[in-house]
Amino acid sequence: DSFLTQKPWALQLARELDLDDRLLGTNDRNRKVYVLNKDRPTPLPDGVLLIVPTKVMPFAMSPLISPLGKLRMGLDLVIPAKKDGEDETLADFITRRLGREALDKIAEPLMSGIYNAEAERQSLLSTFPRFRALEEKHGSLIKGMLASRKARSNGKSASPENGKHPRPATSMFVSLRNGTEELVQALVSKLDEDMRLNSAVSHLRRIDGRFELGITGNKTIEADAVVLAIPSYAAAHLLKGEAPHVAAKLESIRYVSTGTISLAYKATDIKLLEGFGLVIPRSEGRSINAVTFTSSKFDHRAPEDHVLLRVFFGGSRSPRMMDLDDENVLSIVRGELKAILGIESDPVFHRMFRWHRANPQYDVGHLALVDDIEAALPAGLYVTGSPYRGIGLPDCVHQGQQTAARILVERLLPSSEPV
Repeated sequence: DSFLTQKPWALQLARELDLDDRLLGTNDRNRKVYVLNKDRPTPLPDGVLLIVPTKVMPFAMSPLISPLGKLRMGLDLVIPAKKDGEDETLADFITRRLGREALDKIAEPLMSGIYNAEAERQSLLSTFPRFRALEEKHGSLIKGMLASRKARSNGKSASPENGKHPRPATSMFVSLRNGTEELVQALVSKLDEDMRLNSAVSHLRRIDGRFELGITGNKTIEADAVVLAIPSYAAAHLLKGEAPHVAAKLESIRYVSTGTISLAYKATDIKLLEGFGLVIPRSEGRSINAVTFTSSKFDHRAPEDHVLLRVFFGGSRSPRMMDLDDENVLSIVRGELKAILGIESDPVFHRMFRWHRANPQYDVGHLALVDDIEAALPAGLYVTGSPYRGIGLPDCVHQGQQTAARILVERLLPSSEPV
């Protein structure tokens, strides 16, 4: 529903496309996240940055982590840093630095939830390399986060006056008035070459140093270079004939399926927690993974007298939900919302979406696998997008830019022309 501004590429693209007046920052006056803890929504303590506490008193007073769990997290200040450069799972990293309880209550629902991943398989270096960098530089996550927070505080501009919403550029998350699809629509409107949208590709062959692609309607296209910005298993299917060894590596990237259901309610029918949403640890044993309070997080998402929620299901946490029909999913979701948030009213409407094999999994060693894939691709053939070096919109925009630059250098510019 939005993209990070700490990674600047999606925001920069939006501005290149003249979408400044469409940008929409979050309602940071409501910026509170809840964690389900023993069946009760519990606020994430103020000052916790992803997983690391940076304010003493809010963290000390929070019931989210037990006293022993808090002491174990404090040992991060003295535990020696790992500096061998080797990848490890997110679970191993968090347990090593902050303990099992921090993994269960904070890291697993927040950090693995972003990737719909299993913390016990998720690659740290592929998903959260910043934490390893903080550990190596400062010897401690807590010290590193405090130093980063101080640096940001010294460098940031003045706060908005009179409690107004921050400018979109200063919000951590940004969307567009009519949703992130506006970014794609604006991009397509600027392109005036031979566009073949909504055309399936049936085959890819290399003929006399060029590529032939078969597309919908028994037509073909010839090209000097081809970019496969598609799921890795789809790329593998197209490459089985031309590069079977690459296809095998592409097929080894795992995927999970996820779903969302958005539900609208009359504001007078429910009492919603103030905040952006709720994350649910796997240990709670629930059938849903998280809830975003969509109309609280962003303006222009629901009329003033209504509330809009988005519930996430499936993934590595509740894959069984993907096999149920819509009626059963709706019934289970409404039961969970009643048990967790006390919502008993009938929704005004609901919309369900299922994303089959849509979330690539960055298991330990993922970056090395991607290096191998890129090195083994035939000349003129490129892969880019969410299966490789980042799943978010900013990462995919950046990968697309880097791929286009490589093609320009390697395929189109004369070797004698300076770049």
